[in-house]
Amino acid sequence: MLVASGLQPRAIEPHPSRTNKKVPLNSATYLFHMEPRRLKRLMSFLYIFRNHERGVFRHTSMAEEVSKQGIAALLQWNALLISFALFVTLAILGGITAKNDWTNIGILLLLIIIALALLITSADFFVEGAKGLARRAGMAEVVIGLTIVSIGTSLPEILVTATASATSGNDPALMDLAVGNIYGSILVQITLVLGIVVAFKPLEIRPAWLRRDGLLMLLSVILLTALLWEGGGLSRIEGGILVLIYGLYITWLLSDTAKIREDEQQVVENIKRADFTWTGTAYTVMVVIGLTLAVYSANQLVKYACEIAYQLNVPHAIVGSTMSGLGTSLPELTVAMVAVRKSQGVAIGTLIGSNITDPLLSIGIAALVSPISLTSASYDLTMYLIIPATIIGVSICLGMMWSGFKFSRLEGGILITFYLLFILALELERQGYLVI
Repeated sequence: MLVASGLQPRAIEPHPSRTNKKVPLNSATYLFHMEPRRLKRLMSFLYIFRNHERGVFRHTSMAEEVSKQGIAALLQWNALLISFALFVTLAILGGITAKNDWTNIGILLLLIIIALALLITSADFFVEGAKGLARRAGMAEVVIGLTIVSIGTSLPEILVTATASATSGNDPALMDLAVGNIYGSILVQITLVLGIVVAFKPLEIRPAWLRRDGLLMLLSVILLTALLWEGGGLSRIEGGILVLIYGLYITWLLSDTAKIREDEQQVVENIKRADFTWTGTAYTVMVVIGLTLAVYSANQLVKYACEIAYQLNVPHAIVGSTMSGLGTSLPELTVAMVAVRKSQGVAIGTLIGSNITDPLLSIGIAALVSPISLTSASYDLTMYLIIPATIIGVSICLGMMWSGFKFSRLEGGILITFYLLFILALELERQGYLVI
């Protein structure tokens, strides 16, 4: 047909790679003669490989690669603006209160709420910066999740306890606040917070994870109790032992990376992930600003909590185990709720990990700062009500975990009820109806 119409067929030249002509084996000539489809596939592979080796792999195409943001963008970030606004508000309102000698309960409660909000936002700011620096240093995501994230959620407890211990020279009752804050945080997290999470969505429990971390949580609480019971406090040596045990725990966890990744991967991937990619300088600024504001807010929180204790004539141990314990547990509640929205049964691991950190690392650091000793005014209340309630709450929680390896909404309601009964017992003791 082509010949009849006067048209001559065009000779089709084969691709150079399909001829017998030899092509020099250098990279430039090879890429030039490669089929477009193969070239595209190779470039995609090289892009993924490069980012994987750098430890910054993202599920994006080459066109979607996000440029790193520096200090200018950081100063406009909402998280920093909110933290700065809370800091200014707390400083101004605290100054006005001190100048005019306003010490009524309403103003003190407002100052405590602002201090707690600043403590939580600044601690989260610090965690994001520390995680970013860890990523840039090549640390695996699972390692970051098991160390920085777990410690970061316990940072309010660590700072409040250490601050109370450091300033206890002028007021020995602050030691009661430090101890009460640790046990109160554990009890709040394992009963009220866990109950709220389970009420939101029932959780599945992994037996392997339970055998590893659940029992250690109970043993950590019992060990701390035994040390307090034996000497009525903690020496620097005992604090160092607790910190050392925590370090050995982290080392033990990381000794089997594959198993850890299987159990905790989803929590690591879904919790506290940064929305932006920042420069190293920006991450460093996050760490400095976050830690500075967190230390300041912790000092203010301890100050105003003690003032309320004096105003209401309430033992410091009660303030620490209720108001302070509940406030410093808000990061754990936030993280757990994020995890459960992703339908992850390991959301409970966030709470358990924090409850290992608190009785080992948090109180251990406080004892290293200054030896801890309970005052006679709060000794009986702490040893015979707060501590037994915490141990019983942890035991009930573990018993529920072992029975079917799941948490139902009914069991969540039981945990919440247990915490409310604990609050009732504290009030009855304060009113004199319950003698300890």
